Amino acid sequence: MSLGDDAVADIADDLYDALRSGDPIAPPTDEYDMDISDAYAVQSAFVDRRLADGASVVGHKVGLTNEAIQDQLGVDEPDFGRLLDTMVVEDGVVDTDDLLAPRVEPELGFLLAEDLAAPVSSLDVLRATEAVVPVVEVIDSRVRDWNIGIEDTVADNASSALYATGESTHPVAGRDLSLEAVKLYRNGEVVDSGVGAAVLGHPARAVAWLANTLADVDDSLQAGEIVLSGSMTPAVDVEAGNVVTAEFGASGSVTLTVD
Repeated sequence: MSLGDDAVADIADDLYDALRSGDPIAPPTDEYDMDISDAYAVQSAFVDRRLADGASVVGHKVGLTNEAIQDQLGVDEPDFGRLLDTMVVEDGVVDTDDLLAPRVEPELGFLLAEDLAAPVSSLDVLRATEAVVPVVEVIDSRVRDWNIGIEDTVADNASSALYATGESTHPVAGRDLSLEAVKLYRNGEVVDSGVGAAVLGHPARAVAWLANTLADVDDSLQAGEIVLSGSMTPAVDVEAGNVVTAEFGASGSVTLTVD
């Protein structure tokens, strides 16, 4: 790490204030020379402020699993963030009053029945998975105009905001999740489509990457957690009045009304 504790706390405070006020901030990297380890330290401090408000960690998310997005940000690996119980969309309605510049991503969520401690392979992930569930993640940026580099989004808890899961769960035995397909609709029109192979070649590979990476920061994946494995399409902008549906080939669907 190159940042001191005071700088880490200051950036976390800025992100937390942006979350609470709805006023985005300039990219932290405009002012601070951060590396990835600094950014994850800020992320932890940012999440700690939300835990102090009464939230609890219920899982993790993997981001930047698409090669095109990695190329755009000049990185060659994914990132991760923490999922909190306050991020769960319970009623299918997303309130834009609590968001700055929301986008949606269709993903497969892995419901873990066993702990995953490094070293972890994709097969280990599948053996530890109770079921997969269809997910629409709502991402958002506390950084103005999505003007982010990799360190900015990592510090901002991987641009996490909300997520909604479908009502049905599906076992992984006998399925090739790299072939799972999805169509993403906005107001009844298909805006994008993709397959599981877009997520590091296989969604379980993204979860394995996460489990192995968390070991480097003294964290791990626990039974009972959900892991969002990464978007199967590019992120799609949404605004109030939109209705979004992610229709998966074999894993059901999720619909969100953006209010």
